[in-house]
Amino acid sequence: MPIIAGPAGPVELDERGYLKNAGDWSRELAPLLAARDGVRSLTADHWNVIDVLRAHHHERGATPMIRELCRKTGFTLKRLYELFPKGPAQDACRVAGLPRPDSCV
Repeated sequence: MPIIAGPAGPVELDERGYLKNAGDWSRELAPLLAARDGVRSLTADHWNVIDVLRAHHHERGATPMIRELCRKTGFTLKRLYELFPKGPAQDACRVAGLPRPDSCV
């Protein structure tokens, strides 16, 4: 399993780059996870997506469907792909410290 140096010490990832322990996530760790996916810096728009994903997951135990994510963030699908080029479902969830979604968000 890959291990990265997080702000509070080593953090274990699974083979796809998702946190093994969701409790390891922090706002300080998110930029390190994003950099692994080629996102150089997290803007306010990135944080909007991350915060919506985390809140939805906390409330419902799952990631939102893509239409709901667009509605809650106010972003088009095109904008979500601009923010997370490899895909808003997997990349955004990985950066947000959430488990790999069973389906697209």
